[in-house]
Amino acid sequence: MYRAGYYILLFAVAALLQIFFFNSLSLWSCFAPMVYMAFVLMLPLNAPSIAVLLSGLAMGVVMDFTMGTAGLNTIATLAVAYMRRPVLNLVLGAEVVRDGGIPSVQRMGSRPFWQYLIIMEVLHGVLFFGFEAFTTSYLWYQFLRLTVSTLASILFVWLLMLLFTPKHSSR
Repeated sequence: MYRAGYYILLFAVAALLQIFFFNSLSLWSCFAPMVYMAFVLMLPLNAPSIAVLLSGLAMGVVMDFTMGTAGLNTIATLAVAYMRRPVLNLVLGAEVVRDGGIPSVQRMGSRPFWQYLIIMEVLHGVLFFGFEAFTTSYLWYQFLRLTVSTLASILFVWLLMLLFTPKHSSR
């Protein structure tokens, strides 16, 4: 993978923001943004699948260790890492994915970028909150929690992506 320093910094920033800022936010336990997902979502479009999976595993394990969630983050993050290539191929096409670059509005276009971001965050939220509750009791509360947290995650991941994406470069 090219630009290793960039991705190490992104990993550290996403993890530290999640650990020290977003984990301490609490609004009726419905607001739980998962901004660490920005790291997996911002890996190069043409990154090898094994690199994406190992990166997702590393981030999931770090988040589980710091949050005490016993594998929930790892399960959800690995599923997102696994589904990343098929989702990219669906919203962009295989030719564009092979060209590479960092996922961004400038590189992908507005509509495919938002489709990619929303699909991946919803997938992560459904898995994380579904496995966390693992019951159909309080279904409306779980749906509210999934909706609020996923919308907040999408917003904060987009802001983090704006900070880490070059403005005029496709790479």
